[in-house]
Amino acid sequence: MKSSLPYSYIAVEGNIGAGKTSLAKIFSGIYNTDLVLEEFADNTFLPQFYENPERFAFPLEMSFLAERYQQLKARQESAAKNNKVLISDYLFEKSMFFANVNLKGNELDLFRKFFELINKNLRQPDLILYLNKSTEELQKNISKRGRTYEQNIPSEYLDNISKQYHQHLADYPSIPVLFVESDNIDFIENSSDLRFLLELIQNQNNIGLHKIQKTL
Repeated sequence: MKSSLPYSYIAVEGNIGAGKTSLAKIFSGIYNTDLVLEEFADNTFLPQFYENPERFAFPLEMSFLAERYQQLKARQESAAKNNKVLISDYLFEKSMFFANVNLKGNELDLFRKFFELINKNLRQPDLILYLNKSTEELQKNISKRGRTYEQNIPSEYLDNISKQYHQHLADYPSIPVLFVESDNIDFIENSSDLRFLLELIQNQNNIGLHKIQKTL
């Protein structure tokens, strides 16, 4: 197995409970990269949103937009300065994906304007690895990790978020996207599953959207 990566910036993505943070941490540890993890725990609007989505959707999405931008901008500049590979557990465009589900009308239009204004100032990843999971598996993982405010997320909500990812990731002609069916992949307990994912991100011939299912 190669000891280095052919990419300098990788974003690991997935729906709520897909395992993206765990995988990003593992990748970063193996390759000694800079690591960007979303700081959602400090967002006071998140528990309020799950209690009252209509009231708190706009402040939640705007706060995430600002936080993600500030974090990614600083970490991208730091990684470039220090000539380090950067791995993140989110794609900045996820802000727009979630907004498309949670906002509507004038609020969505205003959000989109802010997003388009600042998105052009960020570097795009060289590779996106998307962990696709069924809603049933997402719900299992959400239940396991035990965050109180997440326990009543409707299946329909998770379905809609997945649809946003599927729709928009298919429209990334210039960025390789690895779309990995991961219901039967356990990269924490199964070393062969982890090795499978490591081999995927070491492949320099990934072009466009690839739907990948591991043969078990």
